[in-house]
Amino acid sequence: MRHYELMFIQHGELDDTTVDTNVKRFSDLITQLGGTVSNVDHWGKREFAYEINHKTHGYYTVVDFEIDADGLNELDRQLRISDDIVRHKVVRPQTRTKNL
Repeated sequence: MRHYELMFIQHGELDDTTVDTNVKRFSDLITQLGGTVSNVDHWGKREFAYEINHKTHGYYTVVDFEIDADGLNELDRQLRISDDIVRHKVVRPQTRTKNL
């Protein structure tokens, strides 16, 4: 399993209960797919740097987790088909190396 970082943005018109439910849904999905969630950082509602689909605000969440490749593909698929998600991105954070 590899370590990943997921950032996803939910529509700004959603209520707090729906936002929290979606965060829990995707965190639970990671564990159902055999991964482990190490941290969930909910940034709250923020203004976009530019307009996306005629919207100017969204709820930002960052999730640190570990999962295998098959699980990552399914997570990505679920995020793409969700109507509440405006954008998402999964990255592998670089490991810091010590300078000698």
